[in-house]
Amino acid sequence: MNVWVNGCFDILHTGHIDLLEYAKRVGSDFYINNLIVGIDSDKRVKELKGEGRPVNSQLERKRMLKAIGIVNEVHVFNSDAHLRELIEILNIDLMVVGDEYEDKEVIGEEKTKFGVRYYKVDNRSTTNIIDKIKKEIFTEMWEEFKDDNTVIGMGFNNYAVGKLSKL
Repeated sequence: MNVWVNGCFDILHTGHIDLLEYAKRVGSDFYINNLIVGIDSDKRVKELKGEGRPVNSQLERKRMLKAIGIVNEVHVFNSDAHLRELIEILNIDLMVVGDEYEDKEVIGEEKTKFGVRYYKVDNRSTTNIIDKIKKEIFTEMWEEFKDDNTVIGMGFNNYAVGKLSKL
């Protein structure tokens, strides 16, 4: 049985591992399966997530996923049409989809035999990890400069520090 999961998988975290383990286990309930992961191309991640993303290139993300023992194949897709084409060509039997797609179109579902939802138990996500890192960096910088008339400004992937003075 060919089991399909797709997403950005930008900064690999335990939420991703839980999803992959779930997909492998659900497929095994039927019979031995092949876990195939589709990842959004770098261009597509930037379109979906915004400037500064992806953090890891598609080659790095593909390599990390391939290194996980339960993943059998990893494919990169560039568009909705390419995603549908991969699902059809790879003869996907079972698609595992996150609960965030409960009332949304699931691209390629019409090309599979079965679908199953994966319900997250918390809100682990790459975006939340990035936000936490940015907050911790800002807090650390604030503590360092707060009594020194310093202004700290943060962009998505950068920050600036400057002294307050008369112009």
